[in-house]
Amino acid sequence: MATALAEDELLLLLMPSPPLYGHDRLVSRLEAAMASGRFPQALLFAGPPGAGKQRLALWVAQGLLCERGPGAPCGTCQDCHQVLDLAHPDLHWFVPIPRPKAGDPAKQMEEARELIGEAIAERRAAKAYRRPDGLASHSLASVRVLQRAVGLTPFRGRRKIIILGDAERLVVQDASPEAANALLKVLEEPPADTTLILTAAEPQALLPTIRSRLVTVRIGPVGDEMVRQFLSRELDPAPAGRALERRVTLAEGLIGRALWMDDSGADAAETQARSFLTAVRAGPERWTPLVLAQQPWGARGAYGAMLDALALTLRQSLVESVALPDRADLTRHLAALRRVDEARAEVANNVNPQLALAVLAHDLTGLT
Repeated sequence: MATALAEDELLLLLMPSPPLYGHDRLVSRLEAAMASGRFPQALLFAGPPGAGKQRLALWVAQGLLCERGPGAPCGTCQDCHQVLDLAHPDLHWFVPIPRPKAGDPAKQMEEARELIGEAIAERRAAKAYRRPDGLASHSLASVRVLQRAVGLTPFRGRRKIIILGDAERLVVQDASPEAANALLKVLEEPPADTTLILTAAEPQALLPTIRSRLVTVRIGPVGDEMVRQFLSRELDPAPAGRALERRVTLAEGLIGRALWMDDSGADAAETQARSFLTAVRAGPERWTPLVLAQQPWGARGAYGAMLDALALTLRQSLVESVALPDRADLTRHLAALRRVDEARAEVANNVNPQLALAVLAHDLTGLT
């Protein structure tokens, strides 16, 4: 991450990224493409939040920078270790950051470098990281830093890797398309020694001209068992019993989602979820007081935890309803679960919890 921190700073307090879990078929295809020498120069890894898009991008960086040549990374050479330590001088990882406050473009770039460096240092130290803040973006200053990284001569190997995580933040969070247009210039004529990997949970938010210059690779869930193995092997302390199964169920095959969960207050969240369901079934006169008692801020706190618990409760109810002959009942359960999942997705956008809960209660009426 030479664009973010000096190399001597990068070698301090390193914690390697966790192993890659799942995606076996996709990994085989990517491995074959790297070994053949026909690996695309610009890719878009698209998939739901928590699917492992950026972790897979790091694996590709390993494979392309490995001392044994492009292909499956050996995992033992210095290059492989440095990629996983986020310390390889030819790996440049850009993540959404708060918009730089400086007025001068040069100072904006310097501030962007520092903010990116801090974000990467946090990811290195934490091993598992949360999604960027809803206001974080890839501003024009960040893309200018990226442009400079693209223009660098590889420090050690034959090529350099640029990873742009959460690339949809180029458009969604910027008031103008300047940052996206600057990236487009990079994609139009990338240097032969550069591989660019963009990741996005909402690829449709990218400019069509950007998407047209990228080879799109779909990244999906890895399944419950793979999530269970990851949580049991990689977390310290590892969740067990009810806590483990709760995370596995709510993760829906997405390891990243399992990592973002906070088990503290789980019992309180489940109690709140059951009370909310009971009130919804009783009608507006019962759920209105609960809505009014909900704080209109802090969507990612207790409100988000309650929605997770609500989803878990509905999934358990859905499993029980599958054995019932009433198809209408099953349809209602599915509709309720979909609506709660939509509400969970909205948490990342810092919605007003009080208003969102009122709409959710209204929509769930008659479905639960």
